Amino acid sequence: MKILLEKFEHFIVLTLMAFMMFAVFLATVEVGVILWQEMLKPPKWLLDVAEMMEVFGFILMVIIGLELLETIKAYLLKHEIHVEVVLLVALVAVARKVIILDYKTATPEMMFSVAALVLSMSAGFFLVRHSLSHSRKRSEKPER
Repeated sequence: MKILLEKFEHFIVLTLMAFMMFAVFLATVEVGVILWQEMLKPPKWLLDVAEMMEVFGFILMVIIGLELLETIKAYLLKHEIHVEVVLLVALVAVARKVIILDYKTATPEMMFSVAALVLSMSAGFFLVRHSLSHSRKRSEKPER
């Protein structure tokens, strides 16, 4: 029964990787199409701030997809989920939201919420990374 479950889990993870690869590929094509369309609008070959923010938002979406793919790959190879990578994906997702946020319509409560989210996730990322580097240094020290 254990072997059957392991094979099933392996199949599911490979299927998820294939889906993520396809989604990242499609998102990359979409970024290219959007960039091309925006550059052909008058004035040609120039982007205004709103158009750049839209393109940057899509580029960050591709990066998020790549990081999620990396998380799935790490799970497939080592059967462990790296909290550091998951936090990094979440930080990129929040950064994407900050970049594409329409500041004219955002309420002060929303701005404070996003700021609190960025600070707390950054602190969490720092603590996880500090903890991992500290544990690596401990394991590298020769025992006496």
